[in-house]
Order: sequence, then C-alpha cells, then structure tokens
Amino acid sequence: MSALVHCSARWAAILLIGAGLAACSSFDSVSNRVSSVVTPYKVDVVQGNFVSREQVQALQPGMTRQQVKEILGTPLVTSLFRADRWDYVFTLKRPGVDVQERKLAVFFKGDAFDHVEGDEMPTEAEFVASLGSKRAKAKVPELEATEAQLARFPKAPPQPEPAAAPVPPPPSSYPPLESSAR
Repeated sequence: MSALVHCSARWAAILLIGAGLAACSSFDSVSNRVSSVVTPYKVDVVQGNFVSREQVQALQPGMTRQQVKEILGTPLVTSLFRADRWDYVFTLKRPGVDVQERKLAVFFKGDAFDHVEGDEMPTEAEFVASLGSKRAKAKVPELEATEAQLARFPKAPPQPEPAAAPVPPPPSSYPPLESSAR
C-alpha cells in the first residue's frame, strides 16, 4: 500500500507543478495586456548647459575666462591636463522624441579666449520651437449664445453710480514718527 501512496503523491506533485506553470504563463499574458494599457510617466532629462548661436556670436577673441563664463555659463567639463579647453555639452532626452545633443569646445591661449569648435548651435527661437508639445492642441469651443438663449436671463436694472463723497483736505501737519518720551 505504501508504494501506491508514493506513486499517487508523485502524480499529485507533477500535476500541481504543471498547474502552477500554466498559471504563470496565463499571468504573464494578463500582465502584458495590463502593462500595454498602463504606461508609466517618463520624465524629460535635461543635462548640461544650453548654448545658443547668439551666445557663441557674442564671444570675441581676447575675452577673459570670466567674460566667457558670464556669456556661456560654467563649463560642464574642464580638464586638469588641458587647462586651455572648456567643454560645453547639452543633452535633452524626451520620451518619443530623438535625443538632442550639442557639443561646444572653447579654446584659450593663456587666459584669453581664442576660438570655438563644435556643433552648429541653434538660435534660441529654433530651440524653443523644437520643444513643441507632443499633445494635440484642444479645440477651443466657440462661446456664442443665441438671442433665444439670452432671452431666458432677465437683464439686471442699471445700478446708479454712488455720489462722490467730498475728499477732505490733507492735514497741515503730521504726528511725529518717534515718541518724544525716552
């Protein structure tokens, strides 16, 4: 009899494991359907300094490092080994939109600005236009009432304007600002 119990227990264990695996696969399909409907919020990731074409055009050879920093901002990357170069990197990652990445290297001779190398920078207007919202603009409803709709509301009688009270003349002297008793 004990051999029959062991055999039955094995079959029960095999059936239980099989049922568990079948439940897992159906759970996966349900979770896939739910995850395709519910999507998490994805944040726009902005890193670095945005440098516009107008800022680059404002740079003049011979400017000091401080003047360059006032125009472009603090560089994202400065090297200990190449003190004559500052790197400005800007990256914008948005869900559903291509990554925007711009790089600009500013070179110095001593402490004076020499030249820049890097990507073509957009103007401020071009950059703002590239940030356009992905959402479709909602249609604004037309707010216009017909004469029949307006007739349902009684017109309020005009309110008489209150008579202007005479303004008293300003005082000829004012009280002291500080108390005299100390």
